[in-house]
Amino acid sequence: MSESVAVDQPPAPASMPAPAQVKRRNGVIERTLADISHTMGHTLFSEDIARHSGLLQSLDPRVKVISMLALLIAVGLSRNLAVIAGLYGVTLALAWRSAIPVGFFIKRVWLFLPFFTGVIALPALFITPGPTLLSLPFGLAITRTGAMSALFLLLRVSTSVSMAALLTFSTPWNDVLKALGVLRMPEAVILIFGMTYRYIYLLLNTANDMFLSRKSRVVGRLTGADQRRMIGATAGVLLGKSLHLSSEVYLAMQSRGFRGHARAPSVASFNMRRRDWGAFVVVAIVTVSAIWLGQ
Repeated sequence: MSESVAVDQPPAPASMPAPAQVKRRNGVIERTLADISHTMGHTLFSEDIARHSGLLQSLDPRVKVISMLALLIAVGLSRNLAVIAGLYGVTLALAWRSAIPVGFFIKRVWLFLPFFTGVIALPALFITPGPTLLSLPFGLAITRTGAMSALFLLLRVSTSVSMAALLTFSTPWNDVLKALGVLRMPEAVILIFGMTYRYIYLLLNTANDMFLSRKSRVVGRLTGADQRRMIGATAGVLLGKSLHLSSEVYLAMQSRGFRGHARAPSVASFNMRRRDWGAFVVVAIVTVSAIWLGQ
């Protein structure tokens, strides 16, 4: 009798999957979908900021492009840490006056900076000769000269990237390309920039649809090997789609009269006003002062 009762009882709760196991199901696909959606959302958010009313949004795109190039030259030529830090502070102030969320602006730059610049700056802490600043185990030592070199590199790169991000946040991409055309940038470079910006998000949308369709057809929990095979197959299909798309776009351009030269965009909407000339003079003074003080 006791055996029959034991047989009729429902399965023990221990057989249910643990919450951690459920959370790991399709983790690679979900993270990939989240990253793609996050990237596309940031792009739409950036385009929305460029149409707000702010200090930089009200300036002529040509002034902003020339000003950014001048300030980048000042950052590159400066050898004074305080001057570079001051230029970074000016960049944050301009972001605040241009209705760009300062917290979002800082995180957008510093979130990925350690993964790229930090890889280069980290060895400089140990291999640059100079007085010892901090002794570490295994005979390693951080030198004062190496710490200053790494700090210079991080601050210089962060300031330069912040200035470039400030331009893209405050100016629609089509206006940036139009300003580059007015400044006699080679047409091939402008064409590459425009098509890259346009089709990279089309491919992101295609990848998002591919991962979403694959996720909707997966039942159960995938092993690590299955996830890697699925990611590799998706990457191969996406590469094939991109090559096929490039051929179709090129044939479509040729059928519409493209023979290697893009049409120059109209510059009728560009109009230098008093505030644009004033901003140009202020940037020139700041650039010359930064280069002079930075020596």
